[in-house]
Amino acid sequence: MRPNIVTEAGISTRLNQWWSSTPFITSGVTIICAAIYLVCLLIGYDSYAEICFLPSAVASHFQVYRFYTSVLFHGSLLHVLFNMLTFVPLGTELERIMGSVRLLFLMFLLATTNAIFHLIVAFLVDYNPLYHVSYLVDECSIGFSGVIFSMIVIETSLSGVQYRSVFGLFNVPAKWYAWILLILFQFLASNVSLLGHLSGILSGFAYTHGLFNYLLPGPSFYSSIEGLSMLSVCVRRPGFILCTGGTTYGQLPTHSNMSTPPSSLINANFLRNISSWMPSRRTSTVQTSTNQEQEDPRFPGRGRTLASTGTEPTAREASANLHARHAAANTVRADATVTADQTDTFDEELKKLVGMGFERTQAEVALAAADGDPNVAIEILMSQQD
Repeated sequence: MRPNIVTEAGISTRLNQWWSSTPFITSGVTIICAAIYLVCLLIGYDSYAEICFLPSAVASHFQVYRFYTSVLFHGSLLHVLFNMLTFVPLGTELERIMGSVRLLFLMFLLATTNAIFHLIVAFLVDYNPLYHVSYLVDECSIGFSGVIFSMIVIETSLSGVQYRSVFGLFNVPAKWYAWILLILFQFLASNVSLLGHLSGILSGFAYTHGLFNYLLPGPSFYSSIEGLSMLSVCVRRPGFILCTGGTTYGQLPTHSNMSTPPSSLINANFLRNISSWMPSRRTSTVQTSTNQEQEDPRFPGRGRTLASTGTEPTAREASANLHARHAAANTVRADATVTADQTDTFDEELKKLVGMGFERTQAEVALAAADGDPNVAIEILMSQQD
């Protein structure tokens, strides 16, 4: 009997550790979706036509609320269970990289753009002159899976992996991972919204290619929300992750991340990015000059990369700061330059974690979430393995 007791205690402990390691927004969205389904189940609510995403109703009656109610409601226990089990690891990884408030805004943006893409494609297919397919504008869809498909594309882009495993059966190129899942779900499951999932993939690629850059607020927006007194209880919770400080891990598109004017979006570089389907991973730098200083929104304040140890600034930085103080007494601008030495330090710490037996992608995410501290990264990796 004793081994069985130990096994049961181990399972409950593992579940508790898994849930306690889930960040604030990810766990909150999971609880909200599960609670909405349980309430609907208890009161016998099944009028999904009133809250689902219905393109014809949105267009004719301007029922914009369907953009968001359709995301939170689910049609069955398996529906909400599968979506949340898929969302928790994705949301956990993205929230550790982006921060809690930034992830919440991202999901709001993805829900909005998914609905817009859904509308555009549905009416284009319905009113095309070649062949009319009218059922798409009258298709009623609910569920969080559209946002999940967008997050799959974004997380795949940030991870930088070359291949992804499909249900542990076979590996596919990472840039085709979302498309393979889209096709498989159409064959393996019934009543699956092809257009809803396709819209999620389109939104994910639009985000990773920087098409939403001018829709994303700057770091001051997130800092102001984190500083609200009414949210102080949430901010103090252990699972809440601040957006300030930024991270060099992956490419996080921002409203001012692009060095080109809006009119140059449609150029050769943009077309090359679209043809590659996934953005290239480059080390972010800030170009400074005597006439213009540009601060990367991912690095608010003084530049401190993942590999820095909090040492005193160099003589060059001190001279630049002194010159800035004399030039503008009320303005202090700090450089956020990612130096080659700091990048090498991050790579060295990553190699040490890989040498300890951790998987490279997980080690890189953990090291980024730990702000370059290898000890904290090891704790994160060990908690994931427990």
